[in-house]
Parts: sequence; structure tokens; C-alpha cells
Amino acid sequence: MKAIILNLSAWIMLPIMDGFAKYLSSSIPVLQITWSRYFFTVVIVLPVMLLFFRNNLKWTEKPKLQLIRGLLLFSANILFFYSISVISLSKALTLAFIAPLIVTALSAFLLGEKVGYRRWTAVIVGFIGSLIVIRPGFVEINLASIAAIGTGILYAFYIIVTRKLHNSDHPLLTLLLTGVVGATIGSLIIPIVWVQPSISEWYMMFAIGFFASIGHLFLILSLRFADASKLAPFGYFEIVTNIIIGYYYFNHLPDLFHFIGLFIIIGSGIYIFKREANI
Repeated sequence: MKAIILNLSAWIMLPIMDGFAKYLSSSIPVLQITWSRYFFTVVIVLPVMLLFFRNNLKWTEKPKLQLIRGLLLFSANILFFYSISVISLSKALTLAFIAPLIVTALSAFLLGEKVGYRRWTAVIVGFIGSLIVIRPGFVEINLASIAAIGTGILYAFYIIVTRKLHNSDHPLLTLLLTGVVGATIGSLIIPIVWVQPSISEWYMMFAIGFFASIGHLFLILSLRFADASKLAPFGYFEIVTNIIIGYYYFNHLPDLFHFIGLFIIIGSGIYIFKREANI
């Protein structure tokens, strides 16, 4: 029960970060918002590491993989924050939910895992779900929808790299290094696009890093009490918080096709998780 509560708490926290990012996108550049997510993650996580996990504050055993992981997540965040600046939170997240399906498709080639015809079928069905959401030929496909799908693709590679790091570095060290990579790259870019935030915008930029850090800390803690394969389906609870925030603060409510596509994608993902858990 502890694992489930912690995991669900994470999926409540992370959409709050997305809500702040969407709100800020009307006045602050997406790259600057992305930088704040990583900069304040480092500001928050580093003291936690120094106070409670100092023994794990050491150089990574796989620096190249940590760098690649950081770059992938940083790029995925840029695409996602851009997509939610244009389309609804729920639509962007639904399209990004193709990540587990892409992980399944790529795991046969990149991780040497066996993927049977049933899981391949689930992957194909999941992609059909994403097509129902964007409805090409019926609704004009915009760059934001493509960016949301790109988020899912990049996040799939991020998950694969994370799997390779699972048995080497402490999860908190990985979280810190991911923040360092994003903050460093972002700090090199933002002078080009910098817009001076107001005091309230600074608070919201800090809140983005805060909820990102707390959300990921809850995820890490939940994995101490249960296997990742058992907790993975709970990740779809994120869409509930996402829809509530989108409706309450931005007056966005998914339409019928959106819900149909969402249920197809989630159903395919849960089927894949169940198949992997039984292997």
C-alpha cells in the first residue's frame, strides 16, 4: 500500500508542474521554463543529497549514459512544454503516453528483449489510439501535436537508458545528475531568449522545479516497496490530475475522440505491462 500511495502522489505532483509551465508559457519562453525546471531541481535535490545521502554523492559509474539520459529528458521537456503552450494538457499527455509502446517496440533491438506478436499487436493498437486523438485528415495536425508525440519518442529512449543505469548509480544521484545536465545546457541557451520574470513568475518557476523534484522523489521511494512492473500502470493516473487542472484552470475538456484514443492507448500500455510482469 505504501508503494501505491507514494506512486500516486508522484502522479499528482508532476501534472502540477505541467500546469505552472503552461500558465507561464504565455509570457515566458519555453526554453526559459525548461531551464527553471532543471536549475531549481538541482537547488532542491543537492541539499537533500548532502544532508541525507552523502555517501551516494559520488561520480557516476556510467557518465556517458548519464549525459545521454539528461540530454534526452531535457529535449523531451522542451517538446512537451512547447506542446502544452499550444494544445491542452490532456491532449499533449495522451500523445506522450505512446512512450511505453515505443519502449516495447525498441526493446527488441536495443535491449535484446523478446517481444512476441501479442505485444507487437498492442503496440500497433496503441498507435491507432494516438491517430484517433490527432485525427489526421479530419483535424489539421499542428506542430504542437507532433511535439507531444516527439516527447513520447524521446521519453521512450530515456526509459531505455534509465533501465541500463538501474543497477549502477543511486536513483537520487541519477536525479541530481539529470538536473545538472539540464541546468548546464539550459544556462548556455537562455541568455538568447531570456525574459525578466516578475516576482510571481519567479515563484512559479521555482514551483516547477519543486514539484518535479518532489514527484520524482516519490517515484524513487515507491520503487523501494514494489517492483517497477507492478507500479507502472499507476502512471496513467497522471491523466486524471492533468484533466482536472486543464479543466479548472484552462477550461480545457477532452472531446469524445480524445477519450476514445486515450482509453485505447492506456489499454494497450497496461496490457504490455501485464505481459512483461508475467515473463
